[in-house]
Amino acid sequence: MSRILVVDDEPQILRALRINLVARRYEVAVAPDGGSALREAADWRPDLVVLDLGLPDMDGLDVIHGLRGWTRVPIIVLSGRAGNQDKVDALDAGADDYVTKPFGIDELLARVRAVTRRTAVQEAELARVVIGDHVVDLIGKTVSGDVRLTPTEWHILELLLRNPGKLVSQRQLLTEVWGPAFVKETNYLRQYMAQLRRKLERDPAHPVHLITEPGMGYRFKP
Repeated sequence: MSRILVVDDEPQILRALRINLVARRYEVAVAPDGGSALREAADWRPDLVVLDLGLPDMDGLDVIHGLRGWTRVPIIVLSGRAGNQDKVDALDAGADDYVTKPFGIDELLARVRAVTRRTAVQEAELARVVIGDHVVDLIGKTVSGDVRLTPTEWHILELLLRNPGKLVSQRQLLTEVWGPAFVKETNYLRQYMAQLRRKLERDPAHPVHLITEPGMGYRFKP
C-alpha cells in the first residue's frame, strides 16, 4: 500500500482527498502548512507527496527544495497557480507533475497512478546496478561479493547512481551529504571517492564507472 502525504491549507480539499485516496486503499497523512509537511515527511516517509504551492507559512517551492535536500519522493503539485512560469519553476525545483486547481479527482488519481508506476520502474532499475565485478542494490543496500559500505559511502554512491551519465557537482554532493556549511571541503569527496573506487572498481587507479570531472564534480558511467 502506498503512503501519500497531502499538503494543503484548505480543509475541504484535505478532507476530499483523504476520503478519495483512502477509498482506493492508500494510506494518507495530511498537513496544513509547509513546516508540518516537512516534519511529517521526515517522520512518516511517504511514497508520494501531493503539494499545494500557496501555503500560509512558506511557499510550496521552498517545501520542494526542503524535500529534495534529502529525498527523491515523487511530488505532485496541486495549485491554483496556472501560469506557465509557475509550472516551470515547480518542475525545475524537483516536482514530478503539476495539476492546476480546480481539478477533477479522476485526473488527479490518474496522475498519482502514473507517477507511482514510473517510480516503481526506476526503483526496480536501481536494484541491480553493475560496477566492475560488483552488483549494487540501492534498494536493499547490498553489494555483491560481501563488500561493505559506510553510510556516507552509500549516500554518495546513491546520488551518483540515481543520475547515470550526469555530472553531479561537488557543491551538490557536499551539501546533500554533509550540509551547506561544508561546500568547500572538497577533500572529503576525494577521500570517499577513493574509498568507493577501491571497493568497487576493477582498477581503482583507472576508474571506468566512478569518474572525476576535475574542478566540477563526479559522474557515474554505467
